[in-house]
Amino acid sequence: MTQPPLAEQLPYHRLARLSPRHQWWRPLAGTLVVAVGYVLAVLVLMLCALVAGLALGYPEDADGWPEFGPVSGTALDLLSIAVGIPVLLLTVRWIGRRPAGTVSSVTGRLRRRWLGVCVLTAVPVLALSMGGMFLLPSDGGEAESQWVGWPAFARALAMLLVLVPLQAAAEEYVFRGWLTQTAGAFLRSPWAALVPQAVLFAAAHGWGTAWGFADLLVFGMCAGWLTWRTGGLEASIALHTVNNLFAFGVSAAVVDGLASDETAADAGWQTVVLDVAGIVLYTAAVTWWLRRRPLQRTAPAPLPPAHPYGAAPGQWVVHPYGPVPGQSPVYPYGAMPGQGVMPGQWPGHPATGAPVPPSGTAHPGAAAPWPGTDSPAGSAGTGEDTSGTR
Repeated sequence: MTQPPLAEQLPYHRLARLSPRHQWWRPLAGTLVVAVGYVLAVLVLMLCALVAGLALGYPEDADGWPEFGPVSGTALDLLSIAVGIPVLLLTVRWIGRRPAGTVSSVTGRLRRRWLGVCVLTAVPVLALSMGGMFLLPSDGGEAESQWVGWPAFARALAMLLVLVPLQAAAEEYVFRGWLTQTAGAFLRSPWAALVPQAVLFAAAHGWGTAWGFADLLVFGMCAGWLTWRTGGLEASIALHTVNNLFAFGVSAAVVDGLASDETAADAGWQTVVLDVAGIVLYTAAVTWWLRRRPLQRTAPAPLPPAHPYGAAPGQWVVHPYGPVPGQSPVYPYGAMPGQGVMPGQWPGHPATGAPVPPSGTAHPGAAAPWPGTDSPAGSAGTGEDTSGTR
């Protein structure tokens, strides 16, 4: 007996192959579309900012660009990254020919409850790591930081709470999402898909110090492993969001802190040691949570298309419960015209040797007879397959 084909279970990094219309060139073409679409979206955003700045009378710098100030300037920088989310999701739908939510997780959506659990896990862990950084000795050449004041800090914090999650999520959708799944469309090994995105993530932040690059590389690998292990981006988005909120929050608390152009790529070895410790501790905590509440980690790949009405007319199919030894398989539409139903083919059918229904009729538990024969009461003349067999 030929068993029906089973759907291949695809892990997160292989979800580019989830589309029934998947072809090898789609992830590559989609990468080009994401890059071009993102550049165009940023240009539109900057043009709107320029027009708004000139209309509102902001002073101009030497290049004629409005000087928005640290808070508004930071908001514009965060928005310029966040615009990548709609560009990427549209590309997944248009070029990838699959639901946009398959970049979020194997369930086709962002699992908000699990995201909340990860955020609550990241806050105390990264707060401990950040607190340790305040105990590090400062360089003698650094000027003493000055408190910005509660009104200014509150305005900056409100902006950060709105835009930092979007900025962090955008980077996760690009690196842990799109790039990981693009590599996974060609490579089965999860590590072969996770390493390239981590290197690109570190390089995208610029080159500062070797320690800073290593810090970003560890972050990218841990976030990528969590994405693969949990089957979605929620754990990496939580880690990235909480980390950036703490970093931006500390900068917003001091005068001209948000005006600084330093990033994690410029970190020294002492800061990197504490930061890596927080990242590893968070990864271990999420792994512990997974042992208590397992998550769906795979999605079934599409099967080859079947005949729209099950088996083609005039062909035999195997009964879902297997044929009775010595008997022929069941015709897909019940009894063949002019024939009785073979006893013993359905669960609960009369035992072998019981009277066979007369010609042209079907067992009470069987599907409707072939169109054109005598139909059971209530379905005469419909000519439709109501068996549900596919």
